[in-house]
Amino acid sequence: MKKTHIIALLLIFVTIGVVVATLSDSSTYENFESAKLNAGQTFTVIGELDKDAEMIYDARKGLFTFYAIDKEGNTSKVFYGEPKPQDFERSEDITMKGFATDSGFVASEILLKCPSKYNEENAMAEK
Repeated sequence: MKKTHIIALLLIFVTIGVVVATLSDSSTYENFESAKLNAGQTFTVIGELDKDAEMIYDARKGLFTFYAIDKEGNTSKVFYGEPKPQDFERSEDITMKGFATDSGFVASEILLKCPSKYNEENAMAEK
């Protein structure tokens, strides 16, 4: 075999390995109920903050807890091992990646969809 053939085969194998690794790391979008049924498996849940429930940040434990409501209307306590994100209360949607336990949903990553500044300007103009 020529050196170019060997290099081409190695590049193909590396590319296949990268694709397989990427696909195995991806999670699916679910609600809190289906995440509870498959406890321990990683899911991504999209919801919104339950503004009537309490939010607690325990600095000693480094744990932020709050309640969220998913798109199906299910409410769950969420545990997040980081400080409260900036403008958390103003967010429209919360995308939480993590797994369910008996006591709630343990989020390893949180992404916020904040309201657009253009929506706020339009709301002020209407008033």
